[in-house]
Amino acid sequence: MESYDLLVIGSGPAGQRAAIQASKFGKKVALIEKMEVVGGVAINTGTIPSKTMREAVLHLSGFYWQSIYGVNYRVKDQITMADLSFRAQHVIKTEIDVTRAQLSRNGIEVLNGVANFLDPHKIRVVSSRGQSDYQAESVIIATGTKPAISPLVPFNNRNIINSDQVLQMPEIPKTLIVVGGGVIGVEYTCMFATLGVRVALIEKRPRLLEFADAEMVEALSYHLRDRRVTMRLNEEVESVEELPDKTVVANLKSKKKVNGDALLYAVGRQGNVDELNLAAAGLEADSRGRIKVDADYRTVVPHIYAVGDVIGFPSLGSVSMEQGRIAAANAVGIKIHSNPAHYPYGIYTIPEISFIGQTEDQLTDAGVPYEIGIAYFREIARGQIRGDTTGRLKLIFSPETKELLGVHIIGEGASELLHIGQAVLALKGTVEYFVDTVFNYPTLAECYKAAAFNGLNKLANV
Repeated sequence: MESYDLLVIGSGPAGQRAAIQASKFGKKVALIEKMEVVGGVAINTGTIPSKTMREAVLHLSGFYWQSIYGVNYRVKDQITMADLSFRAQHVIKTEIDVTRAQLSRNGIEVLNGVANFLDPHKIRVVSSRGQSDYQAESVIIATGTKPAISPLVPFNNRNIINSDQVLQMPEIPKTLIVVGGGVIGVEYTCMFATLGVRVALIEKRPRLLEFADAEMVEALSYHLRDRRVTMRLNEEVESVEELPDKTVVANLKSKKKVNGDALLYAVGRQGNVDELNLAAAGLEADSRGRIKVDADYRTVVPHIYAVGDVIGFPSLGSVSMEQGRIAAANAVGIKIHSNPAHYPYGIYTIPEISFIGQTEDQLTDAGVPYEIGIAYFREIARGQIRGDTTGRLKLIFSPETKELLGVHIIGEGASELLHIGQAVLALKGTVEYFVDTVFNYPTLAECYKAAAFNGLNKLANV
C-alpha cells in the first residue's frame, strides 16, 4: 500500500493550494480527483465558467459603452449560447492546463477516481480502471459542493436547470425565472438581464445578499429593476412544472404564478460528501453536507482537515485557497498567520460589488460610532472615460481615530479596486492616508481620495 505524508481529496482551489503548500514543505503529497480533469467545480462548472460568461455578456452586449454610443449599441446583434460557451470553454481548458502544470511542477501525484475512507488513515480510490488503497499521516478534505436539489423542481437539463447547467442551455430564453437571491442567483440574473432577457427573481428573504452593505445592495436592486427585472422578495416556491407548450411555471406559496421560458434553480449548494464514507473515518456531515472544523480547519479527528466550500460560508474561491494553505501548514506542524477579518468579498453582479471589513449595520448593532465618506464614479474622470457612471465607493471609519473600518464598492472593477483599501485596513491605517496619497490620474483609485475628503469634511463641519 502506497504511503504519503498527506492525501488531499479534491483538486479545486482549496485542494490544489493545500497540496502545493505541503509539497513546498518537502512532504510527499498525492491529490485525489474523481473527474478526469483537475480544477474541481471552480474551474469546470462554477466560478471560472460563470465569470467568463459574464465577460462575454458585457463584451458582446456592449453594455458599458451604451451610455456613450446609445442604448442600441451592441458588438453582436444576435448573441447565442454558443457565443458565451465558446469563450468559457477556451478559458476552462487553459486553466486546467495551468493547474495540472503547477501540480506536476511541485511533484504532486494526481490519483483519478472516487475516494472513500476505509479508516481514519486509509483511503480507497475507485475508478473505471480498478481500485487502489493508500494511507497517509494526514488527510485534507476539499471536495467542494454541488447544486442543491429539490423534490419540488423537475430538473430536465434543458429549460429547468441548476447553476452547473447554464452553459448547456440550447438557447438564450426570452423570459427566465431565477429561484434564489443569493450570490449565484443574483449573478446570473444580472447576466441574462444584460442580454435583454426578462428575468423574474424569486427570493424568500426580504432583501438580496443580506451579508453585504445595505446601500450597495439597494443600488444593485435599482439597476436590476432598471433592466426590467421583476423581484419577488418574501416569496417562496411551492412547486415547478413544465407546461405542454414547453414553458415553465413556478407556483408560489402566496398562490401567485410566475411564467417563463426557462427556470434556473439557485437555492443553496450541498457538500460533496456522499461517496466519502465519512463514518469509517469517524466523521459526519450536517444536513447540507458540511463538515464542522475548528479555527485551524481541523475536524473532530485530529489528523483530518476540511477546507473550502465543503465547510460552508463564505464559499469564496479566494478564501478556499487560503484555507487549503493554512490547513496544509497545520497538518505538517507549521503555523501560518492569516486574518479572516481581512478577507475580501467579490460578487460578480453587473455592476460588481466588493467589500471588506464591517458594514454600517454591523457597527450599529455593536454600538460602534462611525462616519462615512462616499465618492461617485460619475464624478471621477475615469468613470466618464469608461462609461461607468453608476458606481460608488464608500469608506467607513472611526470619527475619533480615523481608522478605516470598512470599504464597500459597487461598479465595474470593484473587486480589483478594493485591494487598495484592503491593504490600508489590514495595516490599521486611517482615511488620512488617502488624503495624503497621490493617485494616478485619471484612475478609479482617485475615488479613495474623494471619499476620504467627503468623510473628513463631515467631521470638520461637526
